[in-house]
Amino acid sequence: MKKTLYIILLICIGVVVGMLVAQVTAHIPWLSWLSFGREFGLTSPFVLNLGVVVITFAISLNLNISTIIFIVFSLFIGSKIKI
Repeated sequence: MKKTLYIILLICIGVVVGMLVAQVTAHIPWLSWLSFGREFGLTSPFVLNLGVVVITFAISLNLNISTIIFIVFSLFIGSKIKI
């Protein structure tokens, strides 16, 4: 359980740092390739109206090159650090 939470934490750190790097480098011409990516998911939310309860479901995944690089990097560094 502890190792699973550690891996999830490393992935979250990689996503946050990767998105930050993508936003910072988007306007630098020779680093703009780091912000290249796609967004996957539902464009409009799925709404389930049950009369008493309304459930709205939507999911979107924004993936870019720097996010992938930093996820792999954080998992690599995390594997070298023993917990």
